[in-house]
Amino acid sequence: MATSLTRFEDALVDHDCDVTRTSVAEFDGALADAVREPAVGVALDDQDLSLPAAVETDPTPAQLQAAASGVTPVAFAVADHGTVAIPSTATAVEPVSLYPDRHVAVVREEQLVPDTDAAFDELGPTLARERDSVIMATGPSATGDMGALVQGVHGPSEVHVVVVESEVTQS
Repeated sequence: MATSLTRFEDALVDHDCDVTRTSVAEFDGALADAVREPAVGVALDDQDLSLPAAVETDPTPAQLQAAASGVTPVAFAVADHGTVAIPSTATAVEPVSLYPDRHVAVVREEQLVPDTDAAFDELGPTLARERDSVIMATGPSATGDMGALVQGVHGPSEVHVVVVESEVTQS
């Protein structure tokens, strides 16, 4: 039986996303490989993980527009669909995840939920308590409204997810 992590990786690949599985010790290198400069980002709320100095965490509108990559943490991820949940925050995570051509999402393995039901269980209390919003992003932005499928019209044309394995998975 496939684990949630394996299902998540398979779903990401099905949606034309790049995915890198890494450890905390190898995170810096994995993230550097995933990011194209110039890059903007939102600080990772994680004592073990941080963004490289080259990633601008307080971008001006011009820097946001010029960025090749946007790096964001996620609130959680849905394994069955390869979906990342990007919370609305005071640090403006939404534009960082939507404007650059490449979105790099950082997911801890512990943040994976197995399916949509679990995602709603995760979302419900948070949305009720904080009255905020969450972007549920599955793969690159795409539309077929005018004919052939076109990627990158309403958001990033590329998505790269860096999954940081739990220490249990690594052993």
